[in-house]
Amino acid sequence: MLLNKKISIWYFIDQIKSQILLIVILAVGIGLLDLHPIFKKISIPLSIPAILGTAVSLLLAFRTAQSYERWWEARTVWGAIVNDSRSLIRLIIQFIPQDSADVKIFAERQIVWVYALGEALRKQPFSGKVGEYLNMHQINAVNIPNAILDEHSYHLRQIAEKGLVSDFKEVQLNEVLMRLCDNMGKCERLKNTVFPRAYSILLHTLIYVFAFILPFGLDDSQLTLEIITTITIPLLFIAIEKTAIIMQDPFENTPVDTPMTSIAQTIEINILQMIKENDIPVKKENNTYFEM
Repeated sequence: MLLNKKISIWYFIDQIKSQILLIVILAVGIGLLDLHPIFKKISIPLSIPAILGTAVSLLLAFRTAQSYERWWEARTVWGAIVNDSRSLIRLIIQFIPQDSADVKIFAERQIVWVYALGEALRKQPFSGKVGEYLNMHQINAVNIPNAILDEHSYHLRQIAEKGLVSDFKEVQLNEVLMRLCDNMGKCERLKNTVFPRAYSILLHTLIYVFAFILPFGLDDSQLTLEIITTITIPLLFIAIEKTAIIMQDPFENTPVDTPMTSIAQTIEINILQMIKENDIPVKKENNTYFEM
């Protein structure tokens, strides 16, 4: 997840190093080939690479916009999870006496849920906090976050049957649980819906075709400038596409990932403060790009 405002340029270069090598080999090879007497006679109007470059730019603009929309939706959903987590515990505190053990049980379960959801979306092993809770309550399910929400529902029904909350208050609490479930489903949709592979193949093909024909539209008398141009422009296209690819998957634990662990820590601190817990952890801040 992104913790700093800066991302190492070496991380990004590492992501496209194979494309850099391929473009450099292609540019040098085509540039030298263009000097051969047979190919020297071939001249393509510069307007043709320009039209192809314009087409690639439009496709990249669409790809980048769609990727940013996915990234921003993920951040919006987790913002709603923060609000609903606070609302759930606030209503529990209002409706149930704060000295009741039920308040602390709901608070602990909600904290575990937000950590479990983030770890499940990243497909990481559950942390000690989540694993200990699952073992203690013998929760074993395919979808662990959903099973924890089920525990919320069962517990709410029990306290309603005891008469601790009225029917109207039960409905209010269920509405918050439904919103949490809805946001969980949105996260799972973003995680499981991949960008069409055919679009990436088309875009890559056009970029390499552009890199292939560009030298034949440039002046052969300046080989160095021709090679540099043939390397620079396609690499800019590839860099833009790679940025879109990284952003389109907001739950993959990358530097532009949705900061779910950091958000979960914020929720934990807020909830513990709301129930007046004395042992409140301090939110960890570090200088690395990832918080595992």
